Order: sequence, then C-alpha cells, then structure tokens
Amino acid sequence: MTEPEITQLQPMPTDWQRALAVVAHPDDLEYGCAAAVAAWTDAGREVAYVLATRGEAGIDTLEPARCGPLREREQRASAAVVGVSKVEFLDHRDGVIEYGTALRRDIAGAIRRHRPELVITLNHRDTWGGVAWNTPDHVAVGRATLDAAGDAGNRWIFPELVEQGLPPWNGVRWVAVAGSASPTHAVDATPGLERAVRSLLEHRTYIEALTDEDPESYARGFLTANATATGKRFGGKPAVAFEVFSR
Repeated sequence: MTEPEITQLQPMPTDWQRALAVVAHPDDLEYGCAAAVAAWTDAGREVAYVLATRGEAGIDTLEPARCGPLREREQRASAAVVGVSKVEFLDHRDGVIEYGTALRRDIAGAIRRHRPELVITLNHRDTWGGVAWNTPDHVAVGRATLDAAGDAGNRWIFPELVEQGLPPWNGVRWVAVAGSASPTHAVDATPGLERAVRSLLEHRTYIEALTDEDPESYARGFLTANATATGKRFGGKPAVAFEVFSR
C-alpha cells in the first residue's frame, strides 16, 4: 500500500502590517508561536501582545501576590526577545476567566486600540487534538477573541468604547489560531526558532516549577519537536501552524 498523501499547509497571508496576539497567560505565546512572531517583526511588521491575566495562579509554590508581578516581568522580557515592545494585561483572574460580554468587550477594546489586520489567539477548543483536555482560560479567551474581532467593528456593540475614545475598527482580515488540531496555514520557523527558544526561556521561574529537566534542554526540545512535526506539512521546513479564519 502507498502512504496516504499529507495535506500541505498554506503560507500565512503576508499583506498586512499590524498584528495583535490575545491569549490568557504569560508563556502561552512562547509555547505557541514565538518563532512566527520573530519572523514577522524581522520583516518590519508590528506585533502587540494582550494577555487576559498575569498568570498569578500558575505556580503552586508562589502565592498570587508575588507570582503575578514576577510573571509579568518574565512576559515583557520574553516579548522583547522576539521584537515585541507593546504588552498589555487585562487583569482578569487567572484560572477563572469567564467567557462573556465583559471579556469580549475588553478584547474588542484592545483590537480598537491597536487596529490590527491580523489577530492571533490560542486553541479555543475543548481539547488539544482530542488527546489532552484544554484549560477553561484558553477556551474562554480563544473563543472571545474570535467573537471580539467582529465586535470591534460594530459601533452598536459596546458603545461605551466609543465614549472612551475607541471608535470601531473593522479592519481585522484574519484571526489565526495557534495550537489548533486543524491547522490550515504555517510560517517558516527557521529564522525565528533560536529566538523562540530564548523567548520561552525568559519564563524560567515557571519552567523550573513545571519540570526537573534543564530549562534550555526542555525549551529547545519542545519547540524543535513541534516545529519539525509541523514542517512535514510545510515542505519539510520547520514551521509554526495556524488555523486561519478569514473575515
């Protein structure tokens, strides 16, 4: 029998200048797509990060009052490694983010502030490929981001945003979901992979609490394995995959 043909991923759209990445926690983007972000900023594109929480409930051995500021510092340093200087936090509570109009409004407001053509988020489905259960925070923020891309362009949804000086922005052309089990597009990770490893390593406190493995070996092994696996569907080049929804 012949091997089944592997469906190839398409290159990500490139006719855009500004992107906004919206995720739940510090480190979500570093596990998901930092190599792509590095490639985009290298090309002169603007990328901003918005995080729903400060990750204050993410380390069992650190109480939230200490953990939140530490993880915020790590996230800002991590973003800088891949050329991102704009990092905002919405201050929803880590671990108990609720999908609903409050979350949609906050994300729509961020989209109106940054006026991106491309919005990026993380897997919004119940599982990671049917193998592992996703967290409620990821599901809530991913789904709310997909919805807020439309909310941002409708002046009659959240009219209070207009009163705050945030007029509608209907310029989002795509929402790209990292970590999806049904990817459609990819970005060559080769030029950005080394910086992606360094970016993830900035979350050293979190990594050291997560695993006994050497942090650099852990970060490099995780990101390289994922990029290599994705590359089988992208011409053999290490890659970062996205499920892209056009608007």
